[in-house]
Amino acid sequence: MKLSEKLKNNEKFRVGVFLGGKSSEREISLESGRHIYNSLDDSKYEKVIIFVNRDLTFWRLSESQLWLNTTDDIIAELKNDESLKLGYEELPEYVDFAFLGLHGKFVEDGCLQGLLELINIPYNGPGMIGASLGMDKYFQRKVLEGSGIRVPKYISVEYANWTSDKSSILLQIKKFHKYPMIVKPSREGCSTAVSKVNNDAELENAIEEAFKWDLIILVEEFIDAQEITCTIIGNEEPYALVPTETPKKSAVLSVEEKFLPGDASMITPPTGMDEETVKSVQARFVEIYKILELSVYSRIDAFWKDGELIVLEPNTLPGVTPSTMVFHQAAEAGMTATEFFDKIIELSIESFEKKVGPR
Repeated sequence: MKLSEKLKNNEKFRVGVFLGGKSSEREISLESGRHIYNSLDDSKYEKVIIFVNRDLTFWRLSESQLWLNTTDDIIAELKNDESLKLGYEELPEYVDFAFLGLHGKFVEDGCLQGLLELINIPYNGPGMIGASLGMDKYFQRKVLEGSGIRVPKYISVEYANWTSDKSSILLQIKKFHKYPMIVKPSREGCSTAVSKVNNDAELENAIEEAFKWDLIILVEEFIDAQEITCTIIGNEEPYALVPTETPKKSAVLSVEEKFLPGDASMITPPTGMDEETVKSVQARFVEIYKILELSVYSRIDAFWKDGELIVLEPNTLPGVTPSTMVFHQAAEAGMTATEFFDKIIELSIESFEKKVGPR
């Protein structure tokens, strides 16, 4: 029986809550996974905890293991009797639907989505194309620019070119930008290796740090503007929730400000936006969502300056820790966390079952 029919008939099915991974965002993934697990309706779903280890092996955990302090603590417990290592091909024996509380490389960028397509397990979030574009800032900006969407002015640097001729690269960057500048890896999230630089020494150090995380980095203009973020939900007819302003305490919005209670400052709707402006901004976010082949849901980050949206990046599996901005926006729409996750599962199954081949 299809999962859509089980949903319609209120029949329980197994939801694997996936968390962990090998990226810089694995601890945020742990918090996201815990919140998903806690919020899913026990009367609708049989919940199965699937931990993705740093070697990208899968382990079924016990509930007590889920509440260990860190992913390192979980890894230390994997070989005991409470956990079970699963081969990729074994996942359908334990999971009917994969709810990915995962972030970063190999688990958010289309890699895991491709595996789940092969073993025919529906999953939350966009498919392979949307996931890949959403993770890669360099290629997503090419697509957005080609569609007339404004992004920060940037220059890309490849590691091979940097190692062969640093002086020429630095000269090229300084001709293109004035200080301050922002340096970031092309494929990382949670503010990993993102630096604001003010002089030559800081620039070279920031580039070296960013190259620890990727082989392509971006050096972009520093934009002093309102930072806003918006969650978009849907498949053929997506809609945007009310956007949130995310004021930062320093040069770059930190991971703590994005996800952890007590550090975040979130204003929904953004300061100074009247109802008409909010609707206009929502429509623009939906346009961007469609251009990037996104589906089910995503959160898109941007600057708002002089009445124009300047797009930073989408988050195709946005952090869903209890205090993050997704739930500010869901609350504005009258949704609890449980109702939000129900909607994501419903839309994910709808999207998966309509596919003709992976996408």
